[in-house]
Parts: sequence; structure tokens; C-alpha cells
Amino acid sequence: MNNISYKRAESVENAIEQIVSEKESSRFIGGGTNLLDLMKYRVENPEHLIDINHLDLSKIENSDSGGLILGATKTNADTAYHEQVEKRYPLLSEAMLSAASAQLRNMATNGGNLLQRTRCFYFYDTSTPCNKREPGSGCSALEGFNRLHAILGESEHCIATHPSDMAVALAALDATVHISGAEGDRTIAATDFHKLPGDTPHIETNLEPGEIITGIELPEKGFAKNYHYLKVRDRPSYAFALVSVAAAIELENNTIKDIRVALGGVAHKPWRKPSVEKEFIGKEANTENFEQLADKLTDGAKGYGDNDFKIPLVRKSIVRALTEAMNK
Repeated sequence: MNNISYKRAESVENAIEQIVSEKESSRFIGGGTNLLDLMKYRVENPEHLIDINHLDLSKIENSDSGGLILGATKTNADTAYHEQVEKRYPLLSEAMLSAASAQLRNMATNGGNLLQRTRCFYFYDTSTPCNKREPGSGCSALEGFNRLHAILGESEHCIATHPSDMAVALAALDATVHISGAEGDRTIAATDFHKLPGDTPHIETNLEPGEIITGIELPEKGFAKNYHYLKVRDRPSYAFALVSVAAAIELENNTIKDIRVALGGVAHKPWRKPSVEKEFIGKEANTENFEQLADKLTDGAKGYGDNDFKIPLVRKSIVRALTEAMNK
């Protein structure tokens, strides 16, 4: 048994003070749906847990810019079923309800969802080399069983994928993550929140040490009419995505006025290329153009043996998701 101290944060400022004073040996805990697993497997061994569940971060309210702010400690279930989220941002609601099980969604928080770590088998198995756990030790998945692993944005140091469904929808919607730290408050675009592995796969986000997520801001534009979240997995419930697609289109007659496509299950972070999307604005919404977009979005995709099938699968999934969105 590891000795662990537990303290309840009284405010955001107090939570930051505690995490800074305890440094690397402490972790924030919300729903604990990922952190407690990591502790049980001895992947993470914090000495101090700082409970943030009682902070005033569980509201969902309108933003000054006409969008919606989702509190960091609001549960995934309460967020997905919130009247304004379902009405204005159904793509996000659809993505969140495809994640995990109902029991986990009732506990998992919005901030924790973004910070969950990869479900790579080798990351959880402390008897195998893993550059995420021990930088420089090697990546066992490269030559091992890599069916669930990345085909885009990977590196020789890590081919793990990010498991969040919520994060994929947030990337497609151009959401913004609100952060507080000892140096003050700041925001990060959802598309920039997570990092590609490069040669530092153990650094997964652009959060600075001691910072805390306080909320997630959705822009006014929610693509409430033409949208679809497609999650392809081995079984219809409680499984991580082999491939997922968050697709949203704004149409004028049958012409693409705006289009968003974000991918999950294929990279170390939600995969999106706004420069590719812009190429298709003004074009007709049809299968041929969707196939061209899929090819450009997955340009450079590389399989590692067991996951070679993901390359054609993700391209077909993009076309299917966009077709479903167009026909809603």
C-alpha cells in the first residue's frame, strides 16, 4: 500500500497553492475514473490527492460571446443531457454519450475527460518499456500488438492514441479551454490543448505545472442542424474508438458554406486540419468531394502492422459521417 494524503481544495486559488507546494508528487482528483485506475496499476503513484469536486466549477452558463461555458467539474452525463448542450451543440452531446458506460459518465468530469491518459496496453503494463512512463525506455507498441494505435502524427517514440470522444467534438467545434495557474488565467484552443508525441510523449498537454482547467467555452456557432459523430469500435458499448469522426457542415442549398472534420482513435490528439477544410468551402456537398477531403485529411497515414486496416477505415468513416451530417 502507498501512503497517500488527501485534502479538499476550498477554492481555485487554494487548489493551485496546494498543487504548487506539493509539486510533482500531487494530483488533482475529480471523478477519479482514470486516475484511480492508473494508481491501481502503479502507473502513477501520487503522494497527495487534492479533491476539486467542491469548487465552484460545476455550472453550465452562457458566455459573454454568445456561446456556452461548461464547468470543469460538471459530470459528462450532466453535460451531455443539459438542455442547452443538446439543443445548441448536439454534436458534443452525441460524442459524449458514445463514451464509456453510463456509470462512468455519471462520475467523470469535463476537465478530467480532457486529461485522461492513453489506454495503450503497454502504458498500463509496468513490466514493459514505455516512453510515456519512463522516457527513453522505448515504445513496446512499435513491434508489439498495435491494433488500437496511431496512424497519424505518431513518432518513433510513441504511437499511442488519445481516448477521449469529448475532445474530438470540442476540436471540431473550435472550443476553448479555460485555465488558471499561479501566473494567472489563460485560454488554449481545444485543437492546441493536446500535444503530438514527438520526442517527449510523456508531456501530453500544453498545461503548465500547477495549472488547473476551470472550464470549456463553446463558441456561438454550434452546427446544430447538420452534424454527426461516428464511432467505430469492436463492440457497440463501453469500448474505445478504433476510429471516430466528428463531422459538421453548414450548407447553403447543396453548397458547403463551412465544414469541420475532427478524428479520434488515429492520433495522439484529436486530428483536424482546418487548412484542408477551407479547400472545400464553396464546393458541392457530395460523395466525390467528401472522398477527396478524406484523402487529404489522412495524407501521410502510416500503419504498423496490426493497425494497417485503420487507413481505409478512417477514410470511409469520414465519408460516411459527412454524408450522415449532410442528410440530417
